Amino acid sequence: MNPIPLAQPEIGAREEELVLEVLRSGRLSLGPMGQRFERAFANFLGVEDAVAVSSGTAALHLGVRQLGWGPGDEIVTSPFTFVASSNCLLYEGAKPVFVDVDPETLDIDPDAAAAAVTEKTAGLLPIDIFGWPAAWPELEALAAKHGLGILEDSCEALGAVDSEGRKVGSRGHFATFAFYANKQMTTGEGGMIVPTDADAAARLRSERNQGRAVDMGWLDHDRLGFNYRLSDVAAAIGLAQVEKLPRLLEERAAVAAMYGERLAGVPGVEAPMAARGREVRGWFVYVVRLADEVDRDAVINRLRERGIDSKDYLPSIHLMPHIRELGYREGQFPVAEAASAHSMALPFFPRMSEAQVERVCAELAAAVDASVRG
Repeated sequence: MNPIPLAQPEIGAREEELVLEVLRSGRLSLGPMGQRFERAFANFLGVEDAVAVSSGTAALHLGVRQLGWGPGDEIVTSPFTFVASSNCLLYEGAKPVFVDVDPETLDIDPDAAAAAVTEKTAGLLPIDIFGWPAAWPELEALAAKHGLGILEDSCEALGAVDSEGRKVGSRGHFATFAFYANKQMTTGEGGMIVPTDADAAARLRSERNQGRAVDMGWLDHDRLGFNYRLSDVAAAIGLAQVEKLPRLLEERAAVAAMYGERLAGVPGVEAPMAARGREVRGWFVYVVRLADEVDRDAVINRLRERGIDSKDYLPSIHLMPHIRELGYREGQFPVAEAASAHSMALPFFPRMSEAQVERVCAELAAAVDASVRG
């Protein structure tokens, strides 16, 4: 049977058309296509502006710098996420202070975050993990109480809606998105940061371009900056993707619904929730949690033998060697560590067929059963 990949971007004629437009224009970087992409993305979110950069990591790093976080600052964040969020704090000498996550949403626990605030705390860096919006009203109240900055890692959550019915990334603080090939939309590599105001947008556009302001000469620079530009070729792909983003999100939600229906009665497998109240997941990956008695590695290996890609998802980053050096150890964050030990991602992409979903679910059920029976 044909293999089923873990992810598969949808690239079509519109992407080809816009890429060719860029190639024929001779403006491959800092041209009009990048500006068109930024405007279209900002319009989708319903915000004033958005600044395109070379990756979600670049967006996070620039956000850390905009907030002035550095040596001596502690930033409350999640251990259950991709490592980029904490790496970007370490780039600037700030310290990630981890707290455990909510057992249902896997987002940062607001009560745990409140308990972790000290005189050294400079900000919060919550993650909208697996496309589920963080508890924004509670976290914003906490930040306001203590005068803390907020950087929102929405790199996995484009299209999600929070508990107040607002799109993630549109709440008025710095918010970041990523466009790697498995995301809700892609530019291949790329990211976006939502600024808080026009001055912040100007600083971001300068820092992404080696510290050169828009109105400065080619070799003039007035601040420390980075090569975090997004090429116009990548922006062309991004513009085409934004144009069809509502459909891509609908198709992802439909695939998730098919999974949810077929996994509802499978013993040992817990499917992710799609919505709760006004909250709606922005489907990035489809991650299930296996029962404690299930051998996850055996399940993954069996699925791969049958042509179905899957992956353990995600490790707890406080246990990675370079972050352990900050004093972290096993057992500190039991909810996050349990999620890391028992979660796995299944194949998930917009054009996934009903037959493919059924095949994955049938093989998953058989693999789980075989693992439990030994």
